[in-house]
Amino acid sequence: MIQDKGEAADASQATRAVRRKELVTFLVLAFGIWPILAVGVVGGYGFLVWMWQIVFGPPGPPGG
Repeated sequence: MIQDKGEAADASQATRAVRRKELVTFLVLAFGIWPILAVGVVGGYGFLVWMWQIVFGPPGPPGG
């Protein structure tokens, strides 16, 4: 099968479009969604520990 130059150019442009879309998706995930999610998880855990200590007191032996 022999492709003419028009079909080869279309395939090349389609490949470039897919690569660009993948790159944009990676950048959004790597520098947008995952950092926000990480801060949310760590902040949520800190809040949970803080609330736990308000209700049950700080860790350590009982004072006396």
